[in-house]
Parts: sequence; C-alpha cells; structure tokens
Amino acid sequence: MYLSAITLIVPDYDAGIAFYCGVMGFELTEDVDQGRKRWVRVTPPGAETGFVLARAEGEAQRAAIGNQGAGRVWLFLKVKDFAAEFDRLTAAGVTFEEEPRHEPYGKVAVFGDPFGNRWDLLGD
Repeated sequence: MYLSAITLIVPDYDAGIAFYCGVMGFELTEDVDQGRKRWVRVTPPGAETGFVLARAEGEAQRAAIGNQGAGRVWLFLKVKDFAAEFDRLTAAGVTFEEEPRHEPYGKVAVFGDPFGNRWDLLGD
C-alpha cells in the first residue's frame, strides 16, 4: 500500500505543469483531456506518489490556491544531493525564504511555489 497522489489546486493546468515539470523537474505522468477538465498528474523522478493538478473552479477553490496548508509548510521534498538541488532550483528562479539550515533530521530550506504553497527542501 502507498499513497499514489495528492490533489494540488492550481489556477491553470499549463501553469502547474510549467512550474512542476519545467522548474522542479517533476515528470508529467498523465495528461488526459476529459472534456471540460483534464486529469493531470506530475511526479518527482523515481517517486510513486505525485500530485494531481486540479484547476480551480469556483470562488472557494480559487481561494484555496496556495492556502491548502493554511500558511504552513505542508509539502516536503527530500533530495539526495541537497546542495546541488538548492543551487539548481535557485538558478531556475525558485525563491527561498531562508538560507539552508541544519536540523536534527538534516539540511532544510523553505521555499514557495508560484501559487503560494510553502515547501521544505530536505536533504542530508
């Protein structure tokens, strides 16, 4: 048993794909046109768990964009080579809220995606 996907609300499918695949380096694992909506799934390389990117529909969903974690870091990306990934993401235009710091569980730096979600980049 494993968690296969988490829904992530985005303003637009293509904007979500552009960031998560173009900047973050995720793989576009599914993109199925279902008429008025698409089934879009992006997954970090080598991972089983990914995101279903859901285009916001209606006021309540638009208000939830970037606020699914209620302002807290709620997404955690673990990488093998922290320094290389930090440098790659910075060069790709990702804005980190802080310089990398050491915690008992490893190196960490907080960043935000362009939709307002807060992430921890984690590594050894």
